[in-house]
Amino acid sequence: MVPYAADIESMIEAIRTFPRYRVLVVGDIMMDQFLWGEVSRISPEAPVPVVKVERETFLLGGAANVVNNLLGLQGQVLLAGVIGADGMGRRLIRKLEGLGTCTEGIIVEEGRPTAIKTRVIAHNQQVVRVDREKVGPIRSRTLKNLLRVIRRHIRSINGIVISDYGKGVITQELIEGIKGIAEERDLPIFVDPKPQNMHWYEQVTLITPNHLEAEAALGRKIESEEDLLWAGRQLLRKTRCRSVLITRGKEGMTLFMKNKRVAHIPTVAKKVFDVTGAGDTVIATLSLALLSGMTMIQACRTANYAAGIVVGEVGTAAVQAGELIRVLQEAAGREG
Repeated sequence: MVPYAADIESMIEAIRTFPRYRVLVVGDIMMDQFLWGEVSRISPEAPVPVVKVERETFLLGGAANVVNNLLGLQGQVLLAGVIGADGMGRRLIRKLEGLGTCTEGIIVEEGRPTAIKTRVIAHNQQVVRVDREKVGPIRSRTLKNLLRVIRRHIRSINGIVISDYGKGVITQELIEGIKGIAEERDLPIFVDPKPQNMHWYEQVTLITPNHLEAEAALGRKIESEEDLLWAGRQLLRKTRCRSVLITRGKEGMTLFMKNKRVAHIPTVAKKVFDVTGAGDTVIATLSLALLSGMTMIQACRTANYAAGIVVGEVGTAAVQAGELIRVLQEAAGREG
């Protein structure tokens, strides 16, 4: 058994190779709007707080936040998804281009607004969230355009992340098309799934449901260790994936592998302010970690440390390679 401190050192060396790898991200693109302010009184109109807005920020959300995390980890990225013919869509494109990201895979669909999630934050706590979006399958023409762009770039891709927020960009036909293209080059596929679409992801490399998504997919509560083990094995059997990682919030993560090995990975988060986007950080880190040659358990440990960083910040956050290496070095020092 490799000592844990030495194991961390090899993980750090792998992180330094992340810039070599290019990941295709396919999924539901969103913009996260944050209204930051203070509450000093309750509204006379209804028993709700009055938030005096002091500033406003826009951050990449959904599949675009996966991209943000991959870029923070120094990986290369191509994003494929759908936006609307509107001002928010144009703002999103400008933000991505400002990060040096290729936007050729982003398709504009008339009649489908760019998804916006507005969060009102007062005193570092979320007061309310407002969603503006259209949920439903993308048009056949849009799907064909997405597959055309993916096929055009596939020779420059090392792996594929599917970021499914259940808004309609990810369809069974799109998944089957991606699988066919990936098979030509034996590319790994990593999926952050939605429960209702779980059966589409048969035989992919890895799926990463959180515990609530696992419950919804299987129709059974996870209330004990026995329930958890049953759920992981059922998901492995039903999807025929190589591995299933169930993320469990403050309980950490549990990895289930085809060889029947189960690994419990305790959380390393010192404080939890906001879990917004933590799943995006996990799937982004896992994809680069596995492409860099880490073992599945090493990759999950690395993703666990990355998630521990972002949940300590309020709002959609992206992990940075330097910060991740620093945290791992500190952990190696404690273990050593």
